[in-house]
Amino acid sequence: MADVVADVVGSGVRRLVAPNPSPFTFRGTNTYLLGQRDLCVIDPGPDDDAHLAAILAAAGRGRVRTIVVTHAHRDHTALAPRLAAATGAPVLAFGDAAAGADPEIAALGDLGGGEGVDAAFAPDEILPDGGTLAGDGWRLTALHTPGHIGNHLCLIAGETVFSGDHAMGWATSIVSPPDGDMGAYMASLDRLAAAAPRRLLPGHGEPVEDAVPRLAALRDHRRAREAAILAALAEGPATPAGLVARIYADVPAALHPAAARNVLAHLIDLARRGAVRAPGGYGPAAPFAKA
Repeated sequence: MADVVADVVGSGVRRLVAPNPSPFTFRGTNTYLLGQRDLCVIDPGPDDDAHLAAILAAAGRGRVRTIVVTHAHRDHTALAPRLAAATGAPVLAFGDAAAGADPEIAALGDLGGGEGVDAAFAPDEILPDGGTLAGDGWRLTALHTPGHIGNHLCLIAGETVFSGDHAMGWATSIVSPPDGDMGAYMASLDRLAAAAPRRLLPGHGEPVEDAVPRLAALRDHRRAREAAILAALAEGPATPAGLVARIYADVPAALHPAAARNVLAHLIDLARRGAVRAPGGYGPAAPFAKA
């Protein structure tokens, strides 16, 4: 693996794409290496021997001194323990897999999602909102952006933001209870937009060169889905799965269970804002009605 060449995606920033393509990860998880001598690795990725070897080869004579995980999904975290053991670098994150979660949504329990929460994940060190890290040629400021999952961080590096799974160019983010929280996601979109980034380096897919318009488009997309849900509920009460059949006609049937959890996230947010009601509580099989 000595001839591994990572993609240069910014000044002092290189990218390796993990070999874990899927409908949820696109071509694979992006692992970023910052610096040349004292390196920071962002999102080690899945537990894969070849990817570990590629990271170590890309580091070359540099030393990995810091490992940062944007959030506790296995496609970002699973390799972190082995990379830490190989390099001696601590793993930093906002917290464990439960950190930042909304207690009421978390209490829904396992809804059969395939998004892959790493329940065993625990960082060596906490990187709080507003916390900073610096090394040879790089500096990061943490921005807590819950929504995709409660412990999600974006990492600000000047006009560039490492946006994890909060904002990507190839697709919208999954917001899937019990780890996903739509109200928090929308608030985090606004908070990230207020930071006025020029460029996004996401957890999957290519760099986003028009960051602020992309964030606005993501917000508009969510509001359009919300409007479609309310329009469908105007015809009568429906379950999340029933709503998916009406408003996700463009989504392959294999992804409908994930879409139903996304609709549930919208419904919980709408119920909290008083736009819909859920007499039976917030459940995946519960009927929701327009308020």
